[in-house]
Amino acid sequence: MSETYGDYGGRYVPETLIPALDELTVAWEQAKDDPAFHAELDELGRTYVGRPSPITLVERFAPGKRLYLKREDLNHTGAHKINNALGQVVLARRLGKKRIIAETGAGQHGVATATACARFGLECVVFMGSEDMRRQAPNVERMRLLGATVEAVELGTKTLKEATSAAIRDWITNVETTYYVIGSCVGPAPYPELVGELQAVIGREAREQLLEREGTLPGAVVACIGGGSNAIGMFAGFVDDADVALIGVEAAGAASLGAGRPAVLHGSRSSVLADEDGQIADAHSISAGLDYPGVGPEHAWLRDTGRAQYLPCTDDEALAAFERLTRLEGIIPALESAHALAVVERLEAEYIAVCLSGRGDKDLVEALAALHGTS
Repeated sequence: MSETYGDYGGRYVPETLIPALDELTVAWEQAKDDPAFHAELDELGRTYVGRPSPITLVERFAPGKRLYLKREDLNHTGAHKINNALGQVVLARRLGKKRIIAETGAGQHGVATATACARFGLECVVFMGSEDMRRQAPNVERMRLLGATVEAVELGTKTLKEATSAAIRDWITNVETTYYVIGSCVGPAPYPELVGELQAVIGREAREQLLEREGTLPGAVVACIGGGSNAIGMFAGFVDDADVALIGVEAAGAASLGAGRPAVLHGSRSSVLADEDGQIADAHSISAGLDYPGVGPEHAWLRDTGRAQYLPCTDDEALAAFERLTRLEGIIPALESAHALAVVERLEAEYIAVCLSGRGDKDLVEALAALHGTS
Protein backbone atom coordinates (compact mmCIF):
# COMPACT_ATOMS: atom_id res chain seq x y z
CA MET A 1 0.00 0.00 0.00
CA SER A 2 1.24 3.51 -0.73
CA GLU A 3 2.47 5.61 2.16
CA THR A 4 0.17 8.20 3.69
CA TYR A 5 2.57 10.89 4.97
CA GLY A 6 5.26 11.46 2.37
CA ASP A 7 7.50 8.39 2.59
CA TYR A 8 5.82 7.18 5.78
CA GLY A 9 2.71 5.31 6.82
CA GLY A 10 1.09 2.61 4.75
CA ARG A 11 0.16 -0.94 5.73
CA TYR A 12 2.69 -3.67 6.41
CA VAL A 13 0.60 -6.43 7.96
CA PRO A 14 -0.26 -10.11 7.40
CA GLU A 15 -2.86 -10.71 4.71
CA THR A 16 -5.25 -11.94 7.42
CA LEU A 17 -5.64 -8.38 8.73
CA ILE A 18 -6.33 -6.63 5.41
CA PRO A 19 -10.12 -7.27 5.47
CA ALA A 20 -10.34 -5.88 9.03
CA LEU A 21 -8.37 -2.78 8.04
CA ASP A 22 -10.55 -2.33 4.94
CA GLU A 23 -13.66 -2.67 7.12
CA LEU A 24 -12.30 -0.12 9.58
CA THR A 25 -11.37 2.28 6.79
CA VAL A 26 -14.91 2.22 5.41
CA ALA A 27 -16.42 2.67 8.87
CA TRP A 28 -14.08 5.57 9.65
CA GLU A 29 -14.81 7.34 6.35
CA GLN A 30 -18.53 7.02 7.02
CA ALA A 31 -18.22 8.14 10.65
CA LYS A 32 -16.19 11.23 9.72
CA ASP A 33 -19.10 12.45 7.59
CA ASP A 34 -21.85 11.40 10.01
CA PRO A 35 -23.20 14.16 12.27
CA ALA A 36 -24.59 11.50 14.63
CA PHE A 37 -21.09 10.11 15.26
CA HIS A 38 -19.70 13.54 16.11
CA ALA A 39 -22.74 14.36 18.24
CA GLU A 40 -22.24 11.17 20.26
CA LEU A 41 -18.54 11.92 20.82
CA ASP A 42 -19.26 15.54 21.73
CA GLU A 43 -21.87 14.42 24.26
CA LEU A 44 -19.49 11.86 25.77
CA GLY A 45 -16.81 14.53 25.88
CA ARG A 46 -18.99 16.97 27.77
CA THR A 47 -20.82 14.63 30.13
CA TYR A 48 -18.35 11.79 30.67
CA VAL A 49 -14.82 13.03 29.98
CA GLY A 50 -15.21 16.62 31.21
CA ARG A 51 -14.35 18.50 28.02
CA PRO A 52 -13.34 21.11 27.21
CA SER A 53 -10.26 20.69 29.38
CA PRO A 54 -9.10 24.11 30.65
CA ILE A 55 -5.87 25.97 30.07
CA THR A 56 -3.86 27.11 33.09
CA LEU A 57 -1.37 29.98 33.20
CA VAL A 58 1.59 28.93 35.38
CA GLU A 59 3.66 31.89 36.51
CA ARG A 60 6.38 30.43 38.74
CA PHE A 61 7.63 27.39 36.80
CA ALA A 62 9.50 29.30 34.08
CA PRO A 63 10.27 32.92 35.04
CA GLY A 64 10.30 35.20 32.02
CA LYS A 65 7.93 32.94 30.07
CA ARG A 66 4.18 33.26 29.64
CA LEU A 67 3.44 29.55 29.96
CA TYR A 68 0.04 27.91 29.55
CA LEU A 69 -0.75 24.26 30.19
CA LYS A 70 -3.47 22.48 28.25
CA ARG A 71 -4.90 20.38 31.06
CA GLU A 72 -5.55 16.92 29.62
CA ASP A 73 -4.63 15.63 33.09
CA LEU A 74 -8.05 16.82 34.25
CA ASN A 75 -9.94 14.49 31.90
CA HIS A 76 -11.79 11.48 33.29
CA THR A 77 -9.13 8.74 33.79
CA GLY A 78 -6.40 11.40 34.08
CA ALA A 79 -4.96 11.68 30.57
CA HIS A 80 -5.62 12.44 26.91
CA LYS A 81 -6.01 8.73 26.11
CA ILE A 82 -9.73 8.72 26.86
CA ASN A 83 -10.43 10.88 23.77
CA ASN A 84 -9.15 8.16 21.45
CA ALA A 85 -10.42 5.17 23.42
CA LEU A 86 -14.02 6.38 23.48
CA GLY A 87 -13.94 7.27 19.79
CA GLN A 88 -12.61 3.88 18.75
CA VAL A 89 -14.98 1.96 21.03
CA VAL A 90 -17.90 3.86 19.48
CA LEU A 91 -16.56 2.77 16.06
CA ALA A 92 -16.20 -0.82 17.28
CA ARG A 93 -19.85 -0.83 18.34
CA ARG A 94 -20.82 0.40 14.87
CA LEU A 95 -18.91 -2.58 13.46
CA GLY A 96 -20.67 -4.99 15.81
CA LYS A 97 -17.48 -6.02 17.60
CA LYS A 98 -18.02 -7.29 21.14
CA ARG A 99 -14.41 -8.01 22.14
CA ILE A 100 -11.90 -5.16 22.46
CA ILE A 101 -8.13 -5.51 22.81
CA ALA A 102 -5.49 -2.87 23.48
CA GLU A 103 -1.82 -2.47 24.28
CA THR A 104 -0.50 -0.18 26.97
CA GLY A 105 2.82 1.06 28.34
CA ALA A 106 2.19 3.65 31.04
CA GLY A 107 -1.21 2.09 31.58
CA GLN A 108 -3.26 5.18 30.75
CA HIS A 109 -4.44 3.86 27.38
CA GLY A 110 -5.29 0.55 29.00
CA VAL A 111 -7.27 2.32 31.71
CA ALA A 112 -9.04 4.50 29.13
CA THR A 113 -9.94 1.50 26.97
CA ALA A 114 -11.13 -0.50 29.98
CA THR A 115 -13.19 2.52 31.04
CA ALA A 116 -14.84 2.83 27.61
CA CYS A 117 -15.57 -0.91 27.57
CA ALA A 118 -17.10 -0.73 31.06
CA ARG A 119 -19.23 2.19 29.88
CA PHE A 120 -20.63 0.15 26.98
CA GLY A 121 -20.54 -3.39 28.41
CA LEU A 122 -17.84 -4.85 26.15
CA GLU A 123 -15.19 -7.49 26.85
CA CYS A 124 -11.73 -5.93 27.23
CA VAL A 125 -8.26 -7.51 27.12
CA VAL A 126 -5.18 -5.32 27.63
CA PHE A 127 -1.64 -6.47 26.82
CA MET A 128 1.08 -4.96 28.99
CA GLY A 129 4.76 -5.74 29.44
CA SER A 130 5.53 -7.18 32.88
CA GLU A 131 8.14 -4.48 33.51
CA ASP A 132 5.53 -1.80 32.82
CA MET A 133 3.10 -3.67 35.08
CA ARG A 134 5.68 -3.37 37.86
CA ARG A 135 6.25 0.34 37.18
CA GLN A 136 2.55 1.13 36.81
CA ALA A 137 0.92 -1.17 39.36
CA PRO A 138 -1.89 1.27 40.29
CA ASN A 139 -3.05 1.38 36.67
CA VAL A 140 -3.00 -2.41 36.45
CA GLU A 141 -5.34 -2.55 39.43
CA ARG A 142 -7.59 0.12 37.92
CA MET A 143 -7.91 -1.89 34.69
CA ARG A 144 -8.81 -5.03 36.60
CA LEU A 145 -11.31 -3.16 38.75
CA LEU A 146 -12.93 -1.88 35.55
CA GLY A 147 -13.40 -5.49 34.41
CA ALA A 148 -10.52 -5.82 31.95
CA THR A 149 -8.21 -8.81 31.68
CA VAL A 150 -4.57 -7.68 31.82
CA GLU A 151 -2.26 -10.05 29.93
CA ALA A 152 1.35 -9.85 31.09
CA VAL A 153 3.93 -9.96 28.28
CA GLU A 154 7.25 -11.51 29.31
CA LEU A 155 9.21 -11.20 26.06
CA GLY A 156 12.13 -8.88 25.27
CA THR A 157 12.29 -5.71 27.33
CA LYS A 158 8.80 -6.52 28.69
CA THR A 159 7.57 -3.04 27.75
CA LEU A 160 5.36 -1.33 25.16
CA LYS A 161 6.99 -2.72 22.01
CA GLU A 162 6.39 -6.31 23.11
CA ALA A 163 2.88 -5.51 24.37
CA THR A 164 2.00 -4.13 20.93
CA SER A 165 3.37 -7.22 19.20
CA ALA A 166 1.33 -9.45 21.51
CA ALA A 167 -1.84 -7.46 20.79
CA ILE A 168 -1.28 -7.80 17.04
CA ARG A 169 -0.81 -11.58 17.40
CA ASP A 170 -4.10 -11.81 19.29
CA TRP A 171 -5.84 -9.69 16.64
CA ILE A 172 -4.63 -11.98 13.85
CA THR A 173 -6.03 -14.98 15.74
CA ASN A 174 -9.39 -13.39 16.62
CA VAL A 175 -9.88 -10.89 13.82
CA GLU A 176 -13.52 -11.79 13.11
CA THR A 177 -14.78 -10.94 16.61
CA THR A 178 -12.19 -8.49 17.89
CA TYR A 179 -11.52 -4.76 17.49
CA TYR A 180 -7.99 -3.55 18.25
CA VAL A 181 -7.97 -0.10 19.89
CA ILE A 182 -4.46 1.16 19.08
CA GLY A 183 -3.40 3.70 21.67
CA SER A 184 -1.26 6.09 19.64
CA CYS A 185 -0.96 7.51 16.13
CA VAL A 186 1.00 4.45 14.99
CA GLY A 187 0.15 1.22 13.21
CA PRO A 188 -1.20 0.48 9.75
CA ALA A 189 -3.52 2.87 7.93
CA PRO A 190 -6.09 4.11 8.82
CA TYR A 191 -4.99 4.12 12.50
CA PRO A 192 -2.57 7.09 12.42
CA GLU A 193 -5.19 9.32 10.82
CA LEU A 194 -7.99 7.94 12.98
CA VAL A 195 -6.14 8.44 16.27
CA GLY A 196 -4.84 11.83 15.16
CA GLU A 197 -8.31 13.09 14.37
CA LEU A 198 -9.79 11.78 17.63
CA GLN A 199 -7.03 13.62 19.53
CA ALA A 200 -7.27 16.81 17.44
CA VAL A 201 -9.88 18.07 19.89
CA ILE A 202 -6.93 18.99 22.14
CA GLY A 203 -5.43 21.43 19.65
CA ARG A 204 -8.73 22.85 18.47
CA GLU A 205 -9.74 23.67 22.03
CA ALA A 206 -6.31 25.04 22.96
CA ARG A 207 -6.18 27.35 19.95
CA GLU A 208 -9.59 28.83 20.73
CA GLN A 209 -8.82 29.15 24.46
CA LEU A 210 -5.44 30.82 23.93
CA LEU A 211 -6.85 33.30 21.44
CA GLU A 212 -9.66 34.15 23.82
CA ARG A 213 -7.24 34.61 26.73
CA GLU A 214 -4.32 36.36 25.01
CA GLY A 215 -5.74 37.67 21.74
CA THR A 216 -2.88 36.04 19.86
CA LEU A 217 -1.33 32.62 19.26
CA PRO A 218 1.73 31.36 21.17
CA GLY A 219 5.22 31.41 19.73
CA ALA A 220 5.62 27.71 20.45
CA VAL A 221 3.45 24.69 21.22
CA VAL A 222 5.16 21.81 23.03
CA ALA A 223 4.21 18.18 23.70
CA CYS A 224 5.95 14.96 24.66
CA ILE A 225 6.43 12.20 22.08
CA GLY A 226 6.23 8.47 22.58
CA GLY A 227 4.06 7.12 19.80
CA GLY A 228 2.95 10.73 19.54
CA SER A 229 -0.83 10.96 19.97
CA ASN A 230 -1.06 13.83 22.44
CA ALA A 231 1.45 15.79 20.37
CA ILE A 232 -0.27 15.18 17.05
CA GLY A 233 -3.55 16.19 18.70
CA MET A 234 -2.07 19.39 20.15
CA PHE A 235 -0.24 20.25 16.91
CA ALA A 236 -3.44 19.84 14.88
CA GLY A 237 -4.77 23.15 16.14
CA PHE A 238 -1.65 25.06 15.03
CA VAL A 239 -0.08 23.19 12.11
CA ASP A 240 -1.41 25.73 9.60
CA ASP A 241 -0.10 28.70 11.64
CA ALA A 242 3.41 29.17 10.25
CA ASP A 243 4.44 31.53 13.06
CA VAL A 244 3.77 28.92 15.74
CA ALA A 245 6.73 26.57 16.31
CA LEU A 246 5.74 22.95 16.91
CA ILE A 247 8.10 21.28 19.40
CA GLY A 248 7.98 17.57 20.20
CA VAL A 249 10.05 16.20 23.07
CA GLU A 250 11.36 12.64 23.07
CA ALA A 251 12.99 10.63 25.82
CA ALA A 252 16.73 10.74 25.09
CA GLY A 253 16.90 6.95 25.29
CA ALA A 254 13.99 6.50 22.89
CA ALA A 255 14.63 9.27 20.37
CA SER A 256 13.31 7.59 17.25
CA LEU A 257 12.95 10.95 15.48
CA GLY A 258 16.34 12.26 16.56
CA ALA A 259 18.36 9.07 16.15
CA GLY A 260 16.17 6.71 14.12
CA ARG A 261 16.10 5.58 10.51
CA PRO A 262 13.25 4.74 8.12
CA ALA A 263 11.96 1.26 8.90
CA VAL A 264 8.77 -0.72 9.39
CA LEU A 265 7.42 -1.33 12.88
CA HIS A 266 4.00 -2.59 13.90
CA GLY A 267 2.40 -2.20 10.52
CA SER A 268 3.67 1.13 9.19
CA ARG A 269 6.83 2.78 7.91
CA SER A 270 8.20 5.54 10.08
CA SER A 271 11.36 6.70 11.84
CA VAL A 272 12.47 3.82 14.04
CA LEU A 273 15.37 2.94 16.33
CA ALA A 274 16.90 0.14 14.29
CA ASP A 275 20.24 -1.12 13.05
CA GLU A 276 21.38 -1.27 9.41
CA ASP A 277 19.72 -4.68 9.03
CA GLY A 278 16.38 -3.33 10.23
CA GLN A 279 16.54 -5.04 13.62
CA ILE A 280 14.59 -2.98 16.15
CA ALA A 281 16.70 -1.57 18.99
CA ASP A 282 15.65 -1.39 22.62
CA ALA A 283 14.43 1.98 23.88
CA HIS A 284 14.75 3.35 27.41
CA SER A 285 12.94 5.99 29.43
CA ILE A 286 12.01 6.40 33.06
CA SER A 287 8.55 7.04 31.62
CA ALA A 288 6.74 3.84 30.69
CA GLY A 289 4.79 5.77 28.08
CA LEU A 290 7.82 7.01 26.13
CA ASP A 291 10.12 3.98 25.85
CA TYR A 292 8.86 2.97 22.41
CA PRO A 293 11.38 2.58 19.55
CA GLY A 294 9.07 4.03 16.90
CA VAL A 295 6.80 7.01 16.37
CA GLY A 296 3.70 7.92 14.40
CA PRO A 297 4.39 8.38 10.67
CA GLU A 298 2.93 11.88 10.62
CA HIS A 299 5.60 13.01 13.08
CA ALA A 300 8.34 11.65 10.81
CA TRP A 301 6.81 13.60 7.94
CA LEU A 302 6.51 16.80 10.01
CA ARG A 303 10.20 16.44 10.93
CA ASP A 304 11.31 15.89 7.34
CA THR A 305 9.29 18.83 6.04
CA GLY A 306 10.69 21.06 8.79
CA ARG A 307 7.26 21.96 10.13
CA ALA A 308 8.02 20.48 13.56
CA GLN A 309 11.20 20.22 15.59
CA TYR A 310 11.95 17.33 17.93
CA LEU A 311 14.20 17.66 20.99
CA PRO A 312 15.59 15.05 23.40
CA CYS A 313 15.12 15.09 27.16
CA THR A 314 17.01 12.96 29.68
CA ASP A 315 15.48 11.14 32.64
CA ASP A 316 17.16 13.59 35.02
CA GLU A 317 15.78 16.62 33.17
CA ALA A 318 12.28 15.15 33.22
CA LEU A 319 12.50 14.34 36.93
CA ALA A 320 13.63 17.89 37.69
CA ALA A 321 10.65 19.31 35.76
CA PHE A 322 8.31 16.82 37.48
CA GLU A 323 9.46 18.02 40.90
CA ARG A 324 9.55 21.70 39.90
CA LEU A 325 5.97 21.87 38.58
CA THR A 326 4.71 20.03 41.64
CA ARG A 327 6.50 22.29 44.12
CA LEU A 328 5.93 25.62 42.37
CA GLU A 329 2.49 25.21 40.81
CA GLY A 330 0.72 22.49 42.81
CA ILE A 331 0.27 20.30 39.73
CA ILE A 332 1.78 16.79 39.64
CA PRO A 333 2.44 15.98 35.96
CA ALA A 334 2.85 12.57 34.37
CA LEU A 335 6.50 11.76 33.73
CA GLU A 336 5.67 11.84 30.02
CA SER A 337 4.41 15.42 30.30
CA ALA A 338 7.43 16.36 32.43
CA HIS A 339 9.60 15.78 29.36
CA ALA A 340 7.72 18.51 27.50
CA LEU A 341 7.98 20.86 30.47
CA ALA A 342 11.72 20.28 30.75
CA VAL A 343 12.55 22.04 27.47
CA VAL A 344 10.49 25.20 28.03
CA GLU A 345 13.42 27.29 29.25
CA ARG A 346 15.51 26.21 26.23
CA LEU A 347 13.07 27.82 23.80
CA GLU A 348 13.39 31.35 22.41
CA ALA A 349 9.63 31.94 22.48
CA GLU A 350 8.30 33.77 25.51
CA TYR A 351 4.63 32.81 25.08
CA ILE A 352 4.40 29.00 25.10
CA ALA A 353 1.65 26.39 25.40
CA VAL A 354 2.45 22.89 26.68
CA CYS A 355 0.14 19.91 26.46
CA LEU A 356 0.01 18.46 29.97
CA SER A 357 -0.98 15.04 28.66
CA GLY A 358 -1.62 13.34 31.99
CA ARG A 359 -1.44 13.48 35.75
CA GLY A 360 1.38 11.99 37.77
CA ASP A 361 -0.41 9.75 40.27
CA LYS A 362 0.67 6.67 38.33
CA ASP A 363 4.34 7.73 38.44
CA LEU A 364 4.78 8.60 42.11
CA VAL A 365 6.53 5.39 43.17
CA GLU A 366 8.92 5.42 40.21
CA ALA A 367 9.62 9.16 40.36
CA LEU A 368 10.15 9.31 44.11
CA ALA A 369 12.45 6.30 44.01
CA ALA A 370 14.57 8.00 41.34
CA LEU A 371 14.54 11.38 43.07
CA HIS A 372 15.52 9.96 46.45
CA GLY A 373 17.75 7.11 45.31
CA THR A 374 15.58 4.28 46.64
CA SER A 375 14.31 1.20 44.87
